[in-house]
Parts: sequence; structure tokens; C-alpha cells
Amino acid sequence: MRSATADPLADRSTTVSLLTATAALHADVQVYRNGCEVVERAMSKANISHSRCVLVIGATAGIGRDLAIAIHDLPSKPTVIVTGRRQDRLDELTGAHERMRPARFDMTAGRAAIKQFVEDIVKAYPELDTVIFSAGIQHIFNFQKPEEIDLDILETELTTNYTSIVSLIVLLLPHLLKLSKEGRPSFIVPITSNLGLFPRGLVPNYCATKAAMHSFALSLDNQLQGTNVNVMEIIPPLVESELHDHQGSTARMSQFWMPLTEFTQKAMEGLLRGDMQIPVGVALDTWTKFEKPKLEAVADQARKAIHNTK
Repeated sequence: MRSATADPLADRSTTVSLLTATAALHADVQVYRNGCEVVERAMSKANISHSRCVLVIGATAGIGRDLAIAIHDLPSKPTVIVTGRRQDRLDELTGAHERMRPARFDMTAGRAAIKQFVEDIVKAYPELDTVIFSAGIQHIFNFQKPEEIDLDILETELTTNYTSIVSLIVLLLPHLLKLSKEGRPSFIVPITSNLGLFPRGLVPNYCATKAAMHSFALSLDNQLQGTNVNVMEIIPPLVESELHDHQGSTARMSQFWMPLTEFTQKAMEGLLRGDMQIPVGVALDTWTKFEKPKLEAVADQARKAIHNTK
């Protein structure tokens, strides 16, 4: 999974991707360097540079926008389809980048609209092999004042951050699995959050949606072992964005967040290595403390199960 142009242990964000450990158990593929064990995915060395056509869901601002531009500018020159609700921003993006294509899309439009969107995209872009899920919203809920909680807003947050993403994945998988049978790699890239690993009480529903997507990504990757469909989860820390503007907390958050350009660089390094999990910044600290031991235990359990069947 490592890029030939990047040292896989050049910085700590390249910590072992134990998400792929179960697959590696079947091939005993291990690399040791600087005292750190790196478990390589046995199935493929595919990475984002192999993508021919990339769909970025939620590309009109923040992480999605910057990743769309960074992927567009790769030497491999993929086509990048950018989606969002704001047509003026889509026009600005596509006008400035020759291989970008706009597709207006609303994550809350409902199942029928999502199904039609997928059908239209796959028909228009049969080379589509990568989908990045960057769309997301965040709201503050105070459960000490339940009478003030708007359940419609809470449900919209769940729909945007989790349910609609799963629906899109389900509807896109027949196309991606078809590519897999043809020998082509493809990529599903959910963007979760450090708050999905270590929740914060102020935004409980947001944390829950990101935790759900993180768990789903682990299970999805497990089910897709043996195919050329790769799941690469990006786990950001607090990153410079417009996410907090409606909360009135942007000025305060800006004292702590990671600059967007720095985050994008580190996320792209992980995508180019083909890492199955890409925790960045403080999210790497959280992942190493809480997720790494859990995934090691899962891998150990799988190892024992394989041994017992022999």
C-alpha cells in the first residue's frame, strides 16, 4: 500500500493501519522498520493515484474542496466530479480546474433522489472508481434542556452524516464491484472525525454519527476483503472550516484547529500510500491510544480463528 515516492514512516501519521490486519494474516505480509511494525494489505497496493474518476460528495467548502483540488492536481490527472448544494461555488471550482465537473446534489433529498443521482452519475461517468464522502453538518444539542432540542435538525444531521452516505455506498457498490471483477481498483473514502473516536458532550449527535461511520467503515472493509474495492477512512482532528460558522464559535475554534492546507497535505500523503485508515494530527494520538489496541485484539482473534480451522 505504500507509495514509491513517499517514505511510509516519514512522520507519525503513517502509524500501522491495523484495519487491514485481518487480510494480511492470510499472506503474512509484514515490514519492520525503526522498531515499528507495518502491516501491509495483502490484496493490493492500490492508492489514490490509480483513480481515473473521483466523485467528491460535499466539495464546495473546507476539506472536500481542498481534497478535490489536490486530487485534480495529481500527475495521474483524474477527472474530479464535485458535488454540493451551492451552484455558484460549483461553478467557481469547475471554472478554475479543467478536469472538474459539477453535479449539484443534496444529501437530504431522500432515497429516490439519491438513487436517481447515482444512476445519472454512473451513466455519465462510467470510469468512476473513487468516491470521497466529505459532506457533513454539526449541531449543538443540550440534553439538559430537551424541550429545546429540534428533532428535525437532529434527524437531518444523522441523515447527512451517516444514513445518506450508507445509501450512496449501497447504490454505488454494484458499479464498483463490476470494476473489481475487471481487475480495476476502486476506493470508498469516508471522512469521519476524531470526535467519532473520542466524543465531546457539546455535539453528541455529531459524535455519534461519526462513530457510526467509523464502525461501518471497519465492517465494510472486512466484507470487501477479496475484492479490489478499497475502503480508506480519513479521520481528521479539528480542522479549519466553515462547519462552526452557524454556531458562532469559529473565532474560538480557530485558536485550536489545524490549518486546512496542513491537513490536506497529510491526508493526501495517506491516500497516496493507500492507507486504510488515515488519522491526522491529534486524531492519530486518539487512534493510537484507543483504536490500535482494539484492532490488534480483533486481528489476534482472527489469527486464532484461522489457526483453529487448520
